[in-house]
Amino acid sequence: MATPTIKDDPLYQMLREGHIEEFNQHHQSGAACDLRGVDLRSLDLRKLEAKNLDLRDTYLRQADLRGLDLSETNLEGASISGAKISGTLFPQQLTAEEITLSLVHGTRMRYR
Repeated sequence: MATPTIKDDPLYQMLREGHIEEFNQHHQSGAACDLRGVDLRSLDLRKLEAKNLDLRDTYLRQADLRGLDLSETNLEGASISGAKISGTLFPQQLTAEEITLSLVHGTRMRYR
């Protein structure tokens, strides 16, 4: 696994700067954004509209994911160590055990 990166992508930078609603508008209008393997640690992402986002190998350590619908988000290889996940809907391909291992131990989540 590669180290999480900080990219120059303008949409990614919106997330890092806390402009979630602006990111959502651009993403919904079809703007391309490469979030694979990026560093989103400690960000408040509660208002993120994550449908169809590719967050493979993304680093979400201590991010606030409460209430998000991630059911149609690709999280394979992502790590959620210490994240806030109350009320979060995860993809069916992720077992509760995979989510717990990632949350508690920082492992990368594997799809079944």
